[in-house]
Amino acid sequence: MEIVNAHIEKYCELHSEPENDLLQKVNRETHLEVLMPRMLSGHLQGRFLAMLSKMIRPKYILEIGTFTGYAALCLAEGLVENGKLITIDINEELAPRVNQYFSQYEKASQLQYMNGDAQEIIPNLNEKFDLVFIDADKKNYAKYYEMVFDKVSSGGYIIADNVLWSGKVVDANAKKDADTLNMLAYNEMVANDTRVEAMLVPLRDGLMICRKK
Repeated sequence: MEIVNAHIEKYCELHSEPENDLLQKVNRETHLEVLMPRMLSGHLQGRFLAMLSKMIRPKYILEIGTFTGYAALCLAEGLVENGKLITIDINEELAPRVNQYFSQYEKASQLQYMNGDAQEIIPNLNEKFDLVFIDADKKNYAKYYEMVFDKVSSGGYIIADNVLWSGKVVDANAKKDADTLNMLAYNEMVANDTRVEAMLVPLRDGLMICRKK
């Protein structure tokens, strides 16, 4: 299912802030050299994430699921001085690429890339996060949400990507595979969580944004 009309999305991109040189490079090389490049956030969603981060002005950001680092670089734009973004990914093959891109970021010292299992790493993080971005294995979205919840500041945000799962969450004719069921369960859980204010935004593949009360 086409969630956002391609012509509308292109028009929005043309009337939004352009990607900087580093983001253009990450975008281009990911599509040319990496499997499943559609996992990359891309121009429009990237600018949306950067805008949210700049509005929130976080001191600490946690990203679960780095891929090639595009979203992390966008989120980092809103960090306050001496702020820090920690991003976790289990894919060892992409680690050299991510580290190369991060080294080219103007405030590279603010980025910490951790290669490993997020479920093992998160319990050992002591930071209080103002913004968490979940974009990893769909079966564990609910688990990641609960693992980070107490580590999120009051008034902080948890954002999850791909929550519309190519429209399958509302397609009565689509096969309800495990990932679709996981997304349906995650969306229901967050929408009914009285500890947060939730909003599902139909941008790209869907972003569930919630603010901790």
